[in-house]
Amino acid sequence: MATIKDIARIAGVSVTTVSKVLNDYPDISKQTKKMVKQVIARENYRPNAIARSLSSHKSHSIGIFFTDHRNSGLRHPFFRDIIYGIEKTLFQERYDLILFAHHWGDTFSYAEKCQSRQVDGVVLMGTPGNDPHLERLINSELPTVFIDLELSGKNTCYVISDNVAGAGQAVSYLVELGHEQIGMIMGQKIVKPAQDRLSGFKQRIKELHLPYQNEWIVEADFSENGGYHAMNRILNLSGPYPTAIFCQGDQIAIGAMRAIEERGLAIPGDFSIIGFDDIEISSYVKPALTTIHQDKILMGEKAAQLLLKIINTGEQNYTPVVLPTKLKIRDSCRRLS
Repeated sequence: MATIKDIARIAGVSVTTVSKVLNDYPDISKQTKKMVKQVIARENYRPNAIARSLSSHKSHSIGIFFTDHRNSGLRHPFFRDIIYGIEKTLFQERYDLILFAHHWGDTFSYAEKCQSRQVDGVVLMGTPGNDPHLERLINSELPTVFIDLELSGKNTCYVISDNVAGAGQAVSYLVELGHEQIGMIMGQKIVKPAQDRLSGFKQRIKELHLPYQNEWIVEADFSENGGYHAMNRILNLSGPYPTAIFCQGDQIAIGAMRAIEERGLAIPGDFSIIGFDDIEISSYVKPALTTIHQDKILMGEKAAQLLLKIINTGEQNYTPVVLPTKLKIRDSCRRLS
């Protein structure tokens, strides 16, 4: 296997010149760069990652923490699509990903774990805003991007979907169909998207002068089982029932649909159901789920681009990315006569 010294000897240049070509230094001519790269390709040379990190003070690796209450990890459809968007973008810049093992309730510090693995930056998603370890990370020098959590610092910024507007879209669509009695199954309040979607729901209900019934608002976790048990709580009320249910996540909606069907009731005949996220399975359930689409792959791409900007510029003043949502109409909502 060729070494950097072999490349320098064959190309007729110094080891320093080869190193500068590998790290894309601007003081090397285009002709020399082209010639050295041809030798590198011909000799199938692969630079030593550890040596490169020592010379450039960069590991060319990015850490990712993704946390959900059910500890489902990469099986979670929301996280999976975001990570794909991150990986696709960072691959083009020759960065590797390090997926950190993490669960709700872990006691270690994000900053300590990132430091031990010497990552150049980190992306966090699914992180509850009350996590006591966040402050140290925000105040550190480590470039950090949060997804679905609005935190900023000198080397920190965030990417979110417009959850408030998305919840308003869901209510507006149901009202267009003639629904005035609308309930909601929401995620855990400690999660920022759940707070924003609740805010958007209440705001639109108020603007449209619709009745707001506290017993029609049930908190669950962002899972199918959470939606199932929450919907049963609504069905166990003495009445009256809402005619439509806004679910803050598609997995919640799928669980709610199961609870309704087990009672011998129909969707959308007895209840109209609308979700949020537009995960892949939403178009395959029966009836196909009407939902609020958020572009999860784009969210990952924007997070990676923002993180690279923080790493490469050091401006310490960054603009958060807020992505629009859109209504995806399928079959789970009906027009009232």
